[in-house]
Amino acid sequence: METHLNPLPFFFSIFFTIYVIAYFLLFRNWSPKIRPEAASCAISFAHGTPAVFLASGAILSDAGRGFASPNSDLQNLVLDYSIAYFLMDLLHYLIFFPSDLLFIAHHLVTLFVFVTCRYLVSHGAYAILVLLILAEVTSFCQNVWTLARARRADVEFADRVYNILSPPFYVLYSIVRGFVGPYFLYKMGEFFFNGGAETVIPTWVWMSWIFVVAAAISVSILWITNLWVELYRERSSKLEKKGR
Repeated sequence: METHLNPLPFFFSIFFTIYVIAYFLLFRNWSPKIRPEAASCAISFAHGTPAVFLASGAILSDAGRGFASPNSDLQNLVLDYSIAYFLMDLLHYLIFFPSDLLFIAHHLVTLFVFVTCRYLVSHGAYAILVLLILAEVTSFCQNVWTLARARRADVEFADRVYNILSPPFYVLYSIVRGFVGPYFLYKMGEFFFNGGAETVIPTWVWMSWIFVVAAAISVSILWITNLWVELYRERSSKLEKKGR
């Protein structure tokens, strides 16, 4: 009799190991205030870009892909991979930043979407994985930017990386989260609201997906808008000082 082992514990152990190595070895000489964030970036590096390629492969390998199509085995594997990452990063926030309710809520609702798609309805992975790609395609730049920002005050090279990387990262993030993401969400909502998944995905499930993604995109737009304002103020201040 053939048995299928759930890969979720294995994936979680990988992210846990990476986090521990990053926290206690890779970033051991960093300030205790920023070591947890740096370790979180380490597991994000291990998840983000690989997830983009894995999700892309899982989507392209499914000839019958669609908003309400059944999940393929490879698509479920990618979902498990991402569930493991968000569980590990949620644990990170609960231990080190328990008052950061926005990120904790973000991880909880993201896990809700992945878990319901993977284990409750077993349909709709195409839509969820496209959204995963859009969310993670900027993760490499964001992690480098985050690490540089954390050390820019005491490391000159980090400050240079931060200043050089900020504009292109902001542009890429703005395009993905401000235009591509909302457009895909619109097409997804159009399909579901027209009853395209009524026989395989309960209404409360797909409506919750739409709500969660819309909220996440809104928060992302607000975040990047604030960063653009901050960058403008920093550059304007530098120009004023040079002009004196």
